[in-house]
Amino acid sequence: MGLGVSLPAVKRRSVTRASRASHASHASRVSLAVVTAVGLAMTGACGGGGGGGGSGDNSISVGLLLPGGGVSRFGQFDRPLIEKRLKGLCPDCPATAFAATAEPAVQRQQIEAMITRGVDVLIVAAIDPEALRSSVESAHRAGIPVVAYDRLAQGPISGYVTFDGATIGRLQGEALLKAMGTKAHGGQIVMMNGATVDPNAGWFKRGALSVLKGKVKIGKSYDTVGWRPENAYVNMTGAIAALGAGKIDGVLAANDSLAGAVVSAFHSSAVKPLPPVTGQDADLVAAQRIVKGEQYMTVYKPYKPAADAAAEMAIALGRGESVDSIATGTVDSATTKDIPAVLLPSVSVTVNNIKDTLVKDGLYTIAQICTPKLRSACDQAGLTR
Repeated sequence: MGLGVSLPAVKRRSVTRASRASHASHASRVSLAVVTAVGLAMTGACGGGGGGGGSGDNSISVGLLLPGGGVSRFGQFDRPLIEKRLKGLCPDCPATAFAATAEPAVQRQQIEAMITRGVDVLIVAAIDPEALRSSVESAHRAGIPVVAYDRLAQGPISGYVTFDGATIGRLQGEALLKAMGTKAHGGQIVMMNGATVDPNAGWFKRGALSVLKGKVKIGKSYDTVGWRPENAYVNMTGAIAALGAGKIDGVLAANDSLAGAVVSAFHSSAVKPLPPVTGQDADLVAAQRIVKGEQYMTVYKPYKPAADAAAEMAIALGRGESVDSIATGTVDSATTKDIPAVLLPSVSVTVNNIKDTLVKDGLYTIAQICTPKLRSACDQAGLTR
């Protein structure tokens, strides 16, 4: 996907609240049992009958669907930040309808359930962008704009907010080469990429290869099904067996979950010293691995600007307004051209700048990172209270 050089005028769909109400009435025949079964964790009532949900046309009901809750980055950071910004932009709006799942089929059901309830706009981080296309099209037919968050779903998306994937991949590749030192020229690495169904995974991979190609040998390259750490662990164990424990000079791991699996595979295979490993998302356990010297770097994506942009797009679209002043460019998906988009910068984090990034921004406290077992390593890294 490419970043457009200019932002075209946003095309508005002329859909009345009455037409949304008609769709909601038709969809209400869906069994309530199905809505319950998909595990919708609604945090408050949404406006029925085509949105509104409150007094006046400015009351916007928003459905938020994320691929994870709880301890995931989406549950810890993205959700509360989005909900806070939505409330700040629209204090009288109904509470956000929220649903989280790791399964594409369930996410499709969740979207249909929110269409049935008559939300005005959806913010969706797609688990499987291609599989979600029919649901996005259903929302479009109901007159409900969809803001793609973090991952670009297929279908008639009205806005997109994410971090520049090419930059993320380049940051990872550049950091890996730096960590490899003299082995950065002619050394051998393993690439532990994300899931092929996630367009971001390919974006990260292309960004990394733009830096790595011609400088290192890629001994093995894996696309990790479902971004699942257990799959990365199996793949990394296989790479160690195939290439040799002492023949891997670095690992380009696409995110911190995969990086953790890679480190575990090295430990299980008694590989010492550990070669440098990259990551992404600035997970707390990743920050701790960086302090311990088990992971070289992670990519920190400041979540607040992304959450703010998604909330602002959602409220604007829900009110039938343009997002021209919010978007910074356009992107193309496999199905839709010139989607108004906000692409945000990321930061490479190593042991040398954890305090000036993750701690300074309030992502974690030094006490959270520096457990008693890490106290000595934290002191050496300058992570003192």
